[in-house]
Amino acid sequence: MSNRAWPAWVALGVVYVVWGSTYLAIRFLVDTFPPLLGAGLRFLVAGPVLLVLVLLVAGRGALRMTRAQAGSAALVGLLLAAGGQGVLTVAETQVASGLAALLVACVPLFVLLLRRLLGEVPPAVTVLGVLLGLGGLGVLLLFGGPAEGAHGAAWWGPWLVLIAAASWSVGTVASTRLPMPANPFASSAVGLTTAGVALAVAGLAAGQRVDVTAVSARSWFGLAYLIVAGSLVGYSAYVFVLDRLPLSTVATYAYVNPVIAVLLGVLLAGERFGPAQLAGGVLVLVAVLVVVRAEAAHRAARLAAERETSAPAGTMSDRWTR
Repeated sequence: MSNRAWPAWVALGVVYVVWGSTYLAIRFLVDTFPPLLGAGLRFLVAGPVLLVLVLLVAGRGALRMTRAQAGSAALVGLLLAAGGQGVLTVAETQVASGLAALLVACVPLFVLLLRRLLGEVPPAVTVLGVLLGLGGLGVLLLFGGPAEGAHGAAWWGPWLVLIAAASWSVGTVASTRLPMPANPFASSAVGLTTAGVALAVAGLAAGQRVDVTAVSARSWFGLAYLIVAGSLVGYSAYVFVLDRLPLSTVATYAYVNPVIAVLLGVLLAGERFGPAQLAGGVLVLVAVLVVVRAEAAHRAARLAAERETSAPAGTMSDRWTR
């Protein structure tokens, strides 16, 4: 691993672990907190805090961006944070956190479909890895726990999770094609704040109100964890890694997150983890390995071809490409 690559892989590891735990934190939040207002408050706090941190660490120059870049950051924030996480928060009132994590695993499939629609052709092995991962998640889903969320098990809950996953996928692809701010953390701050405002307005328009005396300690803990770990740490790491690793590699977090969620269920909620769940988890991890290796090989081959094409006869170009 080169010195240029290791920060991106560390950031991806953070996304793997932190976001795997946020499904349980969201479940805690919606126990006694209105979902849209809870998600909105999460981002309304995280966005400005991240903005201040960028100012303190990198200075005002890090916040310089054109109107187009600011607009792109806001749009990506609406797709990722509001459409992805906000809608997921509403869904978890009717869907168990583990099932929600399994359903969000369709993100890599959505990303592949979007790439095909945009004219890209992912390697065949990458497609195989995605299918293998979905198969493993299917095993987990078939032998998983109850599907009931914090307030019930309405039929629309799982479909809402799929809508959230689709929004997240579009935001993921859009962030690599739109003119984004140079500083990924400044971009995150703009996106989170925009999403927070949108979700708060939607919550108030839907008639949601917060009775502070009725909010449990567990819900307050869930909110605090989502602000610090899920938004400030996890979201920023995700935006950082999007510009440094292939999309299909980044999307593998959707395979690992359910495994983390299952482990947390065993450790913190007394859920059982039998042979079927173990088999599904192994399939998921194998799929991650297949996709990462396939994308790395494809990228290396493309880089070598570009070097050979651009280099003068008898020389080797050392130009770096994304």
